[in-house]
Amino acid sequence: MASSSSSSNNEGILARVSNVVSQSPVLYRGKQVASDAAYVTKRLLKSTGNAAWIAGTTFLILVVPLIIQMDREQQMNELELQQASLLGAPPVSPSK
Repeated sequence: MASSSSSSNNEGILARVSNVVSQSPVLYRGKQVASDAAYVTKRLLKSTGNAAWIAGTTFLILVVPLIIQMDREQQMNELELQQASLLGAPPVSPSK
């Protein structure tokens, strides 16, 4: 019988300690800080995603066509030089 009363006494102590810890203002504040940090992180990731979307679409709309046009211009210059050399004209240095 002594072992069962000792066992229930230990469970009572564990329950009281658990109750005190769960109602601790430090634990409550820690949970609140963790919740606030999660909210801020979520908002930051959403804002970063939006900024990445804007930067990516801007790059596709403005920069990619410019790169394509510059490549075409370079190819045209090379083609003109090649045609001039085939026709026997003196090579002309490409203008920059």
